[in-house]
Amino acid sequence: MSDTSFILPSDLKANYEAYKDELRAAALRVLDSGWYIGGKEVEAFEQAFAQFVGTPYAVGCASGTDALILALRACGIGPGDVVITVAHTAVATVAAIESVGATPALVDIDPERFTLDPECLRRACRTLAAGHAGRLKAVLPVHLYGQPADLPAILAVAAEFGLVVLEDCAQAHGARIAGRRVGAWGQAGTFSFYPTKNLGALGDGGAVTSADPAVATQLRLLREYGWKERYISHIAGMNSRLDPLQAALLAVKLPHLETENRRRQAIAARYTAAFTGSALVLPRTFPGTEPVYHQYVVQHPRREALRLFLKEHQIGSLIHYPVPIHRQPAYQNRLPLPAGPLSRTEAACERILSLPIHGQLTNEQCDRVIAAVNAWLALPS
Repeated sequence: MSDTSFILPSDLKANYEAYKDELRAAALRVLDSGWYIGGKEVEAFEQAFAQFVGTPYAVGCASGTDALILALRACGIGPGDVVITVAHTAVATVAAIESVGATPALVDIDPERFTLDPECLRRACRTLAAGHAGRLKAVLPVHLYGQPADLPAILAVAAEFGLVVLEDCAQAHGARIAGRRVGAWGQAGTFSFYPTKNLGALGDGGAVTSADPAVATQLRLLREYGWKERYISHIAGMNSRLDPLQAALLAVKLPHLETENRRRQAIAARYTAAFTGSALVLPRTFPGTEPVYHQYVVQHPRREALRLFLKEHQIGSLIHYPVPIHRQPAYQNRLPLPAGPLSRTEAACERILSLPIHGQLTNEQCDRVIAAVNAWLALPS
């Protein structure tokens, strides 16, 4: 009898079951310790995560959004500054920029990587530098879907215009460029440990990585009221602490991350082999990069019909993201677009669909997805 159970795009219960005994033991250790804010569990995870990314420092915080806010503030970005990023991202990227009082300037994406286009960045820098002398401060590329942005090219443009480079790595834990992990290229790298991420907590959490000791010092001050000693604020900070329970759970899962990423890569290869030559536009791997497939995103002009067909066949799929940030009600018609209309971004949002992919997806489930997609492709349009 064939399996007709619903295939989830991301299966958090299956991920928990894979490490259940270790996770329960870690949780009980924290509960029994009597230490529930900060402490050794957080410090141990920060050290392990910094070593994994390849930076001297990692500073935990309460969420990926807070990681962005803390990184921006630690690098001196605030009111009056302009930060260039993309509209094809989770809204947290832009919300964080506005949270520190800076202005987000949106540029278009490379249509194959879905990440910030370096040439669009260069054009935007020229436009903004001419009209906002002294205000253009930083660029915040997003490593979307587990695909690294073209950081060597972005860094070259940033150096030309004197920009701080902050990496949004929320969907790319472990991805590499030229053998070097994302989060180790810019002045700081920001990570989310939201449960669906490649490295996900059983709640929320985040971290900022950096090679700069001054940035790390600022991050630690900012995440806890600016305290050097308890109750004495040396700078105006915030409350954004990584919970020791989540730190302990993440420390259990971190040693398995490479294996889970390899599984995601194997699933992606299976999909790519099955769909090559079809009407779907498939994700590409670029020379020198190693994506970790937080999502496997295909493109088709009739993606809504495909999504509904998959649902009828007990297969979930998602759209990351259906509406670009500059078209959303909170931001529409008020964000500057220095490089003109975001035509590639808008086109992508009309065509993209994320197929199921996660570390516990079985070959049998993967083959069910492939069979269903191919059955839909074979239907008369």
